[in-house]
Amino acid sequence: MAVIDHTRSAVVTQPFGGFAETLRATVAGFQAWNDTRITRKSLSSLSDHELADIGIDRSDIDAVARKMKR
Repeated sequence: MAVIDHTRSAVVTQPFGGFAETLRATVAGFQAWNDTRITRKSLSSLSDHELADIGIDRSDIDAVARKMKR
């Protein structure tokens, strides 16, 4: 009678050696950077009066853009 061992190792390998995860992380990083860039560009195009209406001033634009990506 033959015995077949169906146990698997604790290490689960990913296809392509983790390439898919690296690619996913790279794409996610690019998307976050692009969202920040678009937010910064949009806020920079507003006048000082319009920025004051939403409660920020020009010096807050970078901080607000970085928070928006989360």
